[in-house]
Formats: sequence, C-alpha cells, structure tokens
Amino acid sequence: SFFPPADHPYDTLLDDYEPGMKTAEVKAIFDGLRPKQVKLIKAIAATKQVKDDFLHNKYNEKKLWDFGVNVITQYGYDWNRGRQDKAPHPFETSFNVNDVRITTRFEADNPMATLFSTFHESGHAMYEQGVNPAYERTPLANGTSLAVHESQSRMWENLVGRSLTFWEHFYPKLKKTFPSQLDGVSLKSFYKAINKVEPSFIRVNADEATYNLHIMLRLELEIGMVEGSIAIKDLPEIWNAKMQEYFGITPPNDAMGVLQDVHWSYGSIGYFSTYALGNLVSAQLWEKINKDIRDLDDQIRQGNFSELLGWLRTKVHVHGHKYDPQDLVQMVTGSKIAPEPYVRYLTKKYSEIYGL
Repeated sequence: SFFPPADHPYDTLLDDYEPGMKTAEVKAIFDGLRPKQVKLIKAIAATKQVKDDFLHNKYNEKKLWDFGVNVITQYGYDWNRGRQDKAPHPFETSFNVNDVRITTRFEADNPMATLFSTFHESGHAMYEQGVNPAYERTPLANGTSLAVHESQSRMWENLVGRSLTFWEHFYPKLKKTFPSQLDGVSLKSFYKAINKVEPSFIRVNADEATYNLHIMLRLELEIGMVEGSIAIKDLPEIWNAKMQEYFGITPPNDAMGVLQDVHWSYGSIGYFSTYALGNLVSAQLWEKINKDIRDLDDQIRQGNFSELLGWLRTKVHVHGHKYDPQDLVQMVTGSKIAPEPYVRYLTKKYSEIYGL
C-alpha cells in the first residue's frame, strides 16, 4: 500500500489539505452545525425578504476597482510586495513572501462581488505577506492549511467587510462614489442588502448563512464516493435531492448542480470541507480578538485596522506552516476547531437583520 493505515479511507485525502485532521472530527463538527444552520435558514425564509435591487444597478467597473484597492490599502495589504489583476475567478498566488499577488473579477449583474472578492483575496495575501521571512525556501513557508487560510480571507471579507461598523466608515465614501445608484439608500438598507440570505444553486455566490450547507453537501458525497456507498452515476440525482432537503430548491440542470465546481474534475477530493472549516475558525479567532482588543468596533468605525492586522500577524501569520491547523487554533483560542462561535455569530447577525 502507498499510504499508511488510516481510520477511514477519506483521512488520507483530507490530510492533503488539512494536515492532521480526521474524517471523524470533520463529521462531528458538521453534524453539530448542520441542524442549526438549516433551522436558521428556515426561520429567515419565513420572514420578509430584504430589498437589494439597488445592488444590481449599473456600477462603473473602474470606480469599484479603485474603491476596493483603497479599502485593502487601509487593511494593510502591502503593494510594494503585491499587485491586483483581473481574472475570470478571483484567487491569490504567492511566489515568495515579497511577491504575493491577487486577482478580482467584475460581474455586471452582481457588481459588489468585485469589492468582496478583493477583500477576500487580500485576506489570503496578508497572511502570506506576514509569514516569518526566515521560513522562505523551507516547508514552513506559506500558510498552515486551507482552512486557516480561508479563515483569514473570510474574516476580512465577511466579519470585517460585511459588518455594520465597517460600513459606518466606508458607506459615505461609497455613496459619494455612486450617488445615483445609491440615491435614497440608507446605511441600514445597504448593510441589510449586502447580507441578504437566499438559497442559491452556486456555491461561490452563496451568502454567509447558506454557504456551509453547500460544503456539507459536497463532503457527504465525497465520503460516500470514497467509501463506495455512492455510485458516481447516481451523483446528479443525489445532489439534487440533497439541495431540495437543505435549501428547498432543485437545480434546473447539472451545470448549476453537480458539475459547477472544478475540484472533482481535477481530482481534488478532500478539499471542500476546508472552506467551511475556515468560516468556523474565522469566528473562533474573532471572539478571541474581541476579548483582546476591547475597542475593536470603534477602531473599525474609524477605518483603522492596524491593531487587528498586528494581532493576526503575531498570533497566526508569522508561524507559517510551523503548526498543524488544529494545534494552531488550540494555541490561539484555547480550543480546537468548533462550530459554536460561528453559530453564535450567524444567529446574532441575522436575528438583527431579519428581526428573528
């Protein structure tokens, strides 16, 4: 056999992306999370939907680009060691600690995606820019795992970039940039619109409340494929049934269903769970950060992110790949990866937005 014995055949695949993580651990985390997220989504679905039509007006691409650049400059992305370009799918790529680049995209029917993609990728990039330079050209360079990496990108995109405190600072500037598109739209209305919850077919465009369910669906199918309990030919049918069960919607075709992601076509089985784990880690870190930086909300209101980035640098970034993900999270927060902080975060945020 090419691989050491494992408790579960999926462990070997998961280990490529989340070193040291076990299938049983991931299943336990998601089993604790799934019913709570389904319940939250059903509660939201029963309320009055927020209006977001003004987000789908025509927005000038160059102005959005410049606005995003301005935000991540304030975040602390180092342009002397990076740049941003356009790509069909946003990503971050590291050549070394002094050359960490990002991309974003423009979607005419979903223009705000340009901003949030820029915020997201800058989170990945600031992690890479913060790794101890002494680790360069060793296996300790780069982030420790995809989940910890995703915790950084989701934090800057969502916990910071979709927060009310963030937009208290940036919304007047956005309104000045797009006066006609946002005419008569209050800060509160804008905040609710960018956090609208709506079950959707496509994972990459999913909102915070539904996103993890997209991942859990894929994880269940991957484990089933590896175990041999799911036949490949049955995937489309099972996918559609699960979409109906979790989201209450059924994809009209396989392009919007089972064939939408590239991961399976190029053999990256074991990758998906890291996206959801990253969300959980982001909330876990966030609770600890708010204990350590008491006036963080006020700092964000003033557009000041230096103490936040400094905290992440010393606690997470500088270590590069020195610690496995579970050990790093335990060291920084006092517990291994757990779903409770994320559930608390989602429940508080969406109870306020939807009046639950």
